[in-house]
Amino acid sequence: MKISEGVEWAAHCCLLLDWMGVDEPVSTARLAAGYGLPPAYLNKQLQPLVKAGILTSTAGKKGGFRLAKSLKDITLMDVLTAIEGPAEAFQCAEIRQNGVWGDEPASAFRAPCAIDTAMRGAELEWRRALAAQSLAAIQQNAELQAPNLRTQVQDWYAEPRP
Repeated sequence: MKISEGVEWAAHCCLLLDWMGVDEPVSTARLAAGYGLPPAYLNKQLQPLVKAGILTSTAGKKGGFRLAKSLKDITLMDVLTAIEGPAEAFQCAEIRQNGVWGDEPASAFRAPCAIDTAMRGAELEWRRALAAQSLAAIQQNAELQAPNLRTQVQDWYAEPRP
């Protein structure tokens, strides 16, 4: 499973909206400018976050996006699911029922194969780890790495830009 760049873009924009600390909606063009992203494509990536209740969207010339809830209430799993959907990454095709074992009765395959069990278990752990990571915790780590980050974001976005 390859996670699309939209997940990264969406998570970064959530952090950015919080760092900006503004009450009015922030346009897609302004959000995109901060990361050098194409605004139209970024807008498509942020729309699922609105449907998931992570962001709110306001239409019109002064429209844009705002956080719908606190970063402590948004997890990486929330963002991933909003962008990629809830489908499991591994899909067992049950190939063991073909070839050498093709003549076996269906009853021989009642239990899931060991590969399916292992893959589903690993994916469950991965999803739990993402669900345990709030964007607030990630933001805190980012600010530890770059102590002036919030101020830099606010200063950059205070200058006239698209």
